Amino acid sequence: MATVEDIAETSVADEVAELVARSRAAQQQIENYTQEQVDRLIRGMVWAVAKESTAEMIAQHTVDETQLGNYDGKYLKIFRKTRATLMDIIDDKSVGVIEEDPVRNIVKIAKPVGVIGALSPSTNPEATPVIKAISAVKGRNSIIICPHPRAKITNKIICDLMRSALEKLGAPADLVIPIETPSVEKTNEVMKQCDRVLATGGGPMVKAAYSSGTPALGVGVGNAVITVDDTADLDDAAEKIRISKTLDLAASCSSDNSVILLDAIYDEMLEKLVHQGGYVVNEDEKKKLEEVIWVDGHINANVVAKDADKIAGMAGFGIPEGKIFFIVPETGAGPDHPFSGEKMTVTMALYRARDLDEAIALTNAIQAYQGQGHSCGIYSTSDENIMKLAMATKTSRVMVNQPQAASNSGNLWNGMRQTFSLGCGSWGGNATNNNITWQDLVNVTWVSKPLEKTKVIPGDEELFGKEIMDIVG
Repeated sequence: MATVEDIAETSVADEVAELVARSRAAQQQIENYTQEQVDRLIRGMVWAVAKESTAEMIAQHTVDETQLGNYDGKYLKIFRKTRATLMDIIDDKSVGVIEEDPVRNIVKIAKPVGVIGALSPSTNPEATPVIKAISAVKGRNSIIICPHPRAKITNKIICDLMRSALEKLGAPADLVIPIETPSVEKTNEVMKQCDRVLATGGGPMVKAAYSSGTPALGVGVGNAVITVDDTADLDDAAEKIRISKTLDLAASCSSDNSVILLDAIYDEMLEKLVHQGGYVVNEDEKKKLEEVIWVDGHINANVVAKDADKIAGMAGFGIPEGKIFFIVPETGAGPDHPFSGEKMTVTMALYRARDLDEAIALTNAIQAYQGQGHSCGIYSTSDENIMKLAMATKTSRVMVNQPQAASNSGNLWNGMRQTFSLGCGSWGGNATNNNITWQDLVNVTWVSKPLEKTKVIPGDEELFGKEIMDIVG
């Protein structure tokens, strides 16, 4: 006899199967669209959500519903980040022949994957659905977006706006389908039944994506570590660290979680960080802060992306007016030093290093605990120091003289691809290191024609080298 659980699972599977069928039917209607037709759709999708009055409404609703972050951060994401992402991909060729390699006589043709199953987190629920949706449609795919329950209404509002725009442009609304009553079971089922998973969210959901049996693009844990060396413009560095640390109240996993100051500039730079609104906690306050940020070894959801004064009040101490982020002096890394990990709050661990070598060792120790493969940064005017840190750290992104949270996912001042999905490579348990975009959501057919002249394997001495031949024997 079937149990209640069996019936529930069957019901969820059937419900998702119906959504996937709708999504697939919509995708098939655009799989032969021209580049011009595809680009027309994604322009309309972004305009539907990013025009000023709509962006204002979405930003306010997101804060009201999720109680995470702040209006200014949400508005920037929906108004500016979506525009920047559209600008980043609009001129890309994603239909038909996308690359020709005359040397190898190879032609590459882009083809749609089909139905994309996408996860959207509660911390970035305003722009994530838009960015993932236009990346999917750019590749002539459809998308089903599974929101965090805390942001389900925000997700529906945004998806409905894009659906309306698609219909007005003559395309099927079901190219974008929101999960309106999200659950873990429903999200898992979407990941099982779709053609590719695009996972952004907490660690358990990303692991579930990789375990779904469907090809998945997931992201690793963020825990950005920033080094300031003795060649840096300290005023510029302090301002940008403050911008990054407080953007959307540190809702992003790219927020500066640890900052390492070289000994030569430590005191001066700390003074500048304090001037920017940093509050250096004492030992007693550090202990109280630790107890409120972590509960049973996990980040307390009640402090995520909240104002500094609210967190301080919860911890049982006060901070002066104008202080907007915490500076926590730290020396070690790992589970015995929780402030070395990701905090998802306006809290920054501060380290002192003798020189760049020690800063690199600290970066690697901190990210071996959490965040390996994601991102780190450096404020420096020395190319030698910049490249030394980049060569010696296990990271996919090194942001130079830029506010980390606003930069590693792409921005107008750098050449990084615009996204909210950051691959962390094998270091973070991911299949890719890159900033995930439409190029990860297409299949590519390689057309290979014979070379004009057949290649010839050179003689052994040229190929192997006489030294190798003599040594190996």
